[in-house]
Amino acid sequence: MAEAEEDRAKRSAGLVPYGLLSPGVLWLLLFFLVPLVTLARTSLSVKTSRFDPNDIHFSWETANFTNAISDYSEQFIRSFVYAGIATLLCIAIGYPMAYVIAFRGGRFKNLLLGLVVVPFFTSFLIRTLAWVNVLSDQGPVISILDRLQLVSVLNSLGIMSDGRLLSTHVAVIGGLTYNFLPFMILPIYVSLEKIDLRLTEAAKDLYNNGWQAFRKVVLPLSLPGVFAGSLLTFIPAAGDFINAEFLGGPKNTMIGSVIQDRFLVQADIPTAAALSFILMIIITIGVLIYARVLGTDDLV
Repeated sequence: MAEAEEDRAKRSAGLVPYGLLSPGVLWLLLFFLVPLVTLARTSLSVKTSRFDPNDIHFSWETANFTNAISDYSEQFIRSFVYAGIATLLCIAIGYPMAYVIAFRGGRFKNLLLGLVVVPFFTSFLIRTLAWVNVLSDQGPVISILDRLQLVSVLNSLGIMSDGRLLSTHVAVIGGLTYNFLPFMILPIYVSLEKIDLRLTEAAKDLYNNGWQAFRKVVLPLSLPGVFAGSLLTFIPAAGDFINAEFLGGPKNTMIGSVIQDRFLVQADIPTAAALSFILMIIITIGVLIYARVLGTDDLV
């Protein structure tokens, strides 16, 4: 009898992890897998009438994918280039900021972190519209560049176009960098804060200077934060359409703008679904390659 009760107790204990996982699994099934399957089904459907939202018929229409790639390859490439540059700029700007906050912030650490998070108190759209005013032809940036007589130089370098910053690729990349910079700073800060500074002291005791100690100790240990920050920056930046809409022009259209137009304006839902599915697949493959190259499995 005692052995039977012990066996039942063991079986019950073995089911506990599955019970704890069931809410998360159910959530993923309902709000990830089901929408994903629906998106895939829609991307292989055909829509004959633009004015009838229910006129979508599943027919294994693989031409939606081939047409999407051939018609919008330029927008795909531009989106990944813009997102990649913005991610690199966020690393270049965010890593030193996170380093200073983590190791030099002292009693002002919480205040500095608060300043990083403050932009989130304002909506994404309003922050982007504020950049429109900052970069406008009568804005402060153009005025400063004009006083410094740098407009002609920046025009020759392709940074400005006819003395304007708006409706250029620089404005779009700048907007992406600004809007997603906190997503880079916070994960890197978390990784840096977990580092035991005695490790760098030990590296210096082994005749390494400050730079060598950083390169051999701090940088490798902070790579999980860089990896997480890169994902949090690159993925939404690649699908963003707000910055391209307000800061760019017709020559700076990103794939997010095309998807938004196809879904909400043209009502071409199968093509929009195919574009979304292609974007998701490319980003997933890129993330897997990036994780393999970076060689880190310890995400923050």
